[in-house]
Amino acid sequence: MINTEWYRIFLYAAQFGNVTKAAQKLHITQPSASYAIKQLEEALNVVLFDRLSKGVKLTYEGTLLLEYIDRAFSQFDQGENELQLVKQFKSGLLRIGASGTILKEKVLPALDHFHADFPEIRIRLVAEQSKELVHQLKNRTLEIAFVHLPVHDPEIEIRPLAAIRNCFVVSNAFQSFHKVPVSTEDLLKLPLLMLSPSSATRRIVEQWFTSQGFTPNSDIELNSIDLLIEFARRGYGAAFVPHPSVSSLIEGGVLFELKTVAPLPAGEIGVATMRNSSLTAAASAFINRIEDTPK
Repeated sequence: MINTEWYRIFLYAAQFGNVTKAAQKLHITQPSASYAIKQLEEALNVVLFDRLSKGVKLTYEGTLLLEYIDRAFSQFDQGENELQLVKQFKSGLLRIGASGTILKEKVLPALDHFHADFPEIRIRLVAEQSKELVHQLKNRTLEIAFVHLPVHDPEIEIRPLAAIRNCFVVSNAFQSFHKVPVSTEDLLKLPLLMLSPSSATRRIVEQWFTSQGFTPNSDIELNSIDLLIEFARRGYGAAFVPHPSVSSLIEGGVLFELKTVAPLPAGEIGVATMRNSSLTAAASAFINRIEDTPK
């Protein structure tokens, strides 16, 4: 295999038309430069320079090779420059995913600050359920996924991020239920609005019912927290949602939180990445930023 440094010496000798000047540019001795060019010619089995009394001149073969070598080293330089821009956060790509609730309540505020500080970094964002986000992580279309826990996959590394309080909310149409603590049995008398069965939030509330000996039946199943909130606001029943998603509506008297006799289970979110996989500078910086924000 030909030594790449031989090509570099050849490039400078061709540019200067002088081996001594090439050696000085590369901080090596003239005999070392001459020997490298000789080794390259022997390896390629061609003569690259005609040796003159005051320097060297490219042969036809040397001129042909120079075109490609010049282009190759220009690409090397561009690659090194691009890496420096990435390290300085003046270039790069951040590929992240989050479920709707986590995105709105946890990721987006940190992303706003990140984007303001590093506007040159492009952001590719996917909003999906946790199961799909893990799938995209494993396909390497995402670097970071903010997911509902638990996630059990040996290929995925999880860093717990925050606990999320859950609640049932209703409109004023069910005012008799939100004025006193509600038993689980009475709660089942209400129309229940839940996320689709594949969601982590749905599994949490189903396990809560099951642990008390009840089997819940959802009246309306939807695929987003925002839709659950809207249906609850319109009086269709009790929606099981993360409290941060409805706190402002509760404070404004639009929705009412049901106080349950049995404490509701909290959810937990985490940062998911591929195990034993290096993150880009942008991804590492974003994880550090979001982990430093108040939980």
